[in-house]
Amino acid sequence: MSRPDRAVPLTAGEVRMFLLEPVGLGRLESDAYLALLELGRATEEEVGVRVGRPAEETGACLRRLVVAGLAFQLGFEPCQFTPVAPEVAVAALVDRRRGELAQLQVRVEELAARRRAAGPGTRNPVELVEGEDAVVAVLAKLQLEATEEVLIIDSPPYLGGQAGPNAIQLDRMAEGVAFRVVYSTESLATPTQVEQMHACVRGGEQARILAGARPKLVIADRSVAVLPVSFDPSDAVRRLVVRSESMLAALCSHFEALWERAGSISLDIPDEDGVTARDKEMMALLAAGMKDVTIARTIGVTDRTIGRRVTELMRVLGAETRFQAGVLAARRGWL
Repeated sequence: MSRPDRAVPLTAGEVRMFLLEPVGLGRLESDAYLALLELGRATEEEVGVRVGRPAEETGACLRRLVVAGLAFQLGFEPCQFTPVAPEVAVAALVDRRRGELAQLQVRVEELAARRRAAGPGTRNPVELVEGEDAVVAVLAKLQLEATEEVLIIDSPPYLGGQAGPNAIQLDRMAEGVAFRVVYSTESLATPTQVEQMHACVRGGEQARILAGARPKLVIADRSVAVLPVSFDPSDAVRRLVVRSESMLAALCSHFEALWERAGSISLDIPDEDGVTARDKEMMALLAAGMKDVTIARTIGVTDRTIGRRVTELMRVLGAETRFQAGVLAARRGWL
């Protein structure tokens, strides 16, 4: 945008709207003060006529101007008001506001120093966060402040009733923060969700899938965790922020237990003896208890393709049952 050669003057309406707002007074006070400057001396009725407000309302406004040092009251019955010159009155208000803001800044710095001196132990070990905006903010903050690793269990309930992309994750992985995610089958219920998962895996995410993975969970650097209050979809906008060391230890242990049980998801393992990365992924999901339709949706093929390829792999492995195929695949290091 080009910069104008000279400032454009404010209109009368803009002057009325903004004149006294920076010093904590509203539009009516600005209107009444400007009216007094124009009238010189006036009753509350006369000022009310000028600003288009009832005399009672204008009288209260004029008394606020007197308290602020912008006007004087002359007499009692009937009383009149006269303005204090703006170069005197407004300048004094500005100086007063500067002093108040300086005191506020000093107070804030004192409080911050006390919190730093007290250490992190003074923070609540468990906090309740309510509201969609608040939940989005705390999840974003958790991921943005992570320096080493983020652990996620991806399952319902979701904000807005459905899963959405995690825009922060790809940036953080590019910056070197590791992400390990255990997906529940419900979290990969649509092709869009599956494609989002594949995009994250291509970006460096370590991903696994496990039926019934619960609860929904995000842990950053093993120092703070966020999880829903319950599995009820209506509670998606109510989350617990956990900083308790003992609770974090339990949540991390739970994640690691699910991680060990879950089937791997990989997109870039090279072919080996005719067995592709997709084949290994499919067998891992099969061993994790996934049904053909869920496996097909996860790796992006039809369930008929899954059934046909499982039969071929059973023949390669020399297995007579799917269970036996899982055991033999594990022995070969596929899982």
